[in-house]
Amino acid sequence: MFKLKQRFWFMLHGWLSLPVWLIFCAVCLTGTIAVFSHELTWLTNPNARAENPQQLQAKAVPELIRAVQQKVPDAEVSTVMVMEPYLVNAVLFSTKGMPPGIAYVNQYTGEVQELNYGLNFISFMRALHGWLLFPWEASYSVGYYLVCAMAVVMLGALITGLVIYKNFWRAFTAPKIRLNQGRKTLLTDLHRLAGVWSIWFLLLMSLTGLWYLVQAILWHNSVEFYKEPPMLTQQQLPAAGQQHPRFSLDDALQSAQSQFPQMKPSYIGMPEHHRDVYKISGSGDSVFFDQYSWSVYVSPWTGEVLDTYSPEQMTGLQTVMHIADPLHYGTLGGIWTKAIWFLFGLILSGMSITGFMIWGSRTVRAARHSTEAQATTQEVLS
Repeated sequence: MFKLKQRFWFMLHGWLSLPVWLIFCAVCLTGTIAVFSHELTWLTNPNARAENPQQLQAKAVPELIRAVQQKVPDAEVSTVMVMEPYLVNAVLFSTKGMPPGIAYVNQYTGEVQELNYGLNFISFMRALHGWLLFPWEASYSVGYYLVCAMAVVMLGALITGLVIYKNFWRAFTAPKIRLNQGRKTLLTDLHRLAGVWSIWFLLLMSLTGLWYLVQAILWHNSVEFYKEPPMLTQQQLPAAGQQHPRFSLDDALQSAQSQFPQMKPSYIGMPEHHRDVYKISGSGDSVFFDQYSWSVYVSPWTGEVLDTYSPEQMTGLQTVMHIADPLHYGTLGGIWTKAIWFLFGLILSGMSITGFMIWGSRTVRAARHSTEAQATTQEVLS
């Protein structure tokens, strides 16, 4: 009975993790690269570097917007993204007859270093990892659900692997790698050792991946668990004849900082129509919350702070939504936690490959033995 149960768990472990190894490995590898997407962008694209040899102070965001509008006179700026200090600010804009563009603006010199009308490296890696570049139709992508489903596979492989590997905790105190007993034994030892030392990482990736799946299901079923920016009412609009906002972005940023002095703005959304507002979001004094966890919404007509949003005001689902990304991508501790996530991402990718090799060799051997047994039976019968 025990042998039967062990065989069942082994087969379940194999079918959970190995037949889909190609997709699983692709998700792991792209996610590992996405962890360092900002750093790789800095390394490979000189125009993305915010060089500051004269140690200048960062310019105000409205100055960067004016620099883009001077470069592209008909640009309608919608968003400004503030990245790490060593990367340029990304100013998103649209023009007539052209696809949406991104201007790389050095926040220290005010120079527009590149105009990008295509998919940049950061967006490409996040899209490849997040939904395998499957198309989106009506806010729905098969690729997104396929990637999220890998969290179920990962969690199932983790549970069945621990059931199969008896006394797995010994791998922490007495790791065993047999180098002189053939390739199969070496692969098995490496696979088991990597799995045990990656338990925390596998569990973390599984849980955050499951959250992304739940989040998509909630979105597509119109369950509103996220904070929507307010819309101006008719009474809050200016009198007839006034065409442009009279409250500047500089003043809106000051209002936001007065609400949350600890906030570091990372997302600045411009009003897109006459009833829209300034949307200013950033990170705060907690490393576990993402860069959109503190938000202030300001009227472009009166300068009134219409609403605020912070971790203290979040519901349970909103809290999970804002802590999932730092835990999934390892951004909560800067470059050092990114390096740890990158290392374990490589280990996880390697586990998917070694697991497939082990499963493949056993499958081939079992098929060969079955063929030989059938041939022997036929000889006896004949």
